[in-house]
Amino acid sequence: MSQSETHLSSPVSSDDHAVGPENAPLTVVEYGDYQCPYCGQAFPIVQALQRDFGDSLCFVFRNLPLADMHPHAEQAAEMAEAVGLQGRFWEMHDLLYENQRELGAKALLSYADRAGANVEEVVAAIKGGDPRSRVQHDLESAIRSGANGTPTFFVNGERYDGSWAYGPFAEYLTSMLES
Repeated sequence: MSQSETHLSSPVSSDDHAVGPENAPLTVVEYGDYQCPYCGQAFPIVQALQRDFGDSLCFVFRNLPLADMHPHAEQAAEMAEAVGLQGRFWEMHDLLYENQRELGAKALLSYADRAGANVEEVVAAIKGGDPRSRVQHDLESAIRSGANGTPTFFVNGERYDGSWAYGPFAEYLTSMLES
């Protein structure tokens, strides 16, 4: 495996969707797909890690819709990005994972409304293409970083290939804090 396949090719920036202090000692980047069942399983684990590591962890989400396997993934990612333009990305992100079995067009609009977004502006943004460009940018970043499945995690810029079950992931993060 080459270095480009184990390192995050696009450093975390202010353009990313991030929760937690930008100077946290741990930065976890997830490349995820809203329709992926494994990402759905990882969602509450990531929430628990965020809660338990608090200000020691900055969590970043980037889109990696596997459209060949998940027919609604790309549309869901674009919808999250469109809602994100109104400052409601995380509300939409959570709704998509909490309702990942229902990601059709009508449901997505309903989630945008529930997230507190102006649905007309969301639809206009999608038609304008900015959300698609953002998803494409994330996808290209994932490919350059060697992320070819979901979820793929990077910790402090290095790909984490261990178990993302809570126990092993938390142990790894703790060891990174102690090193």
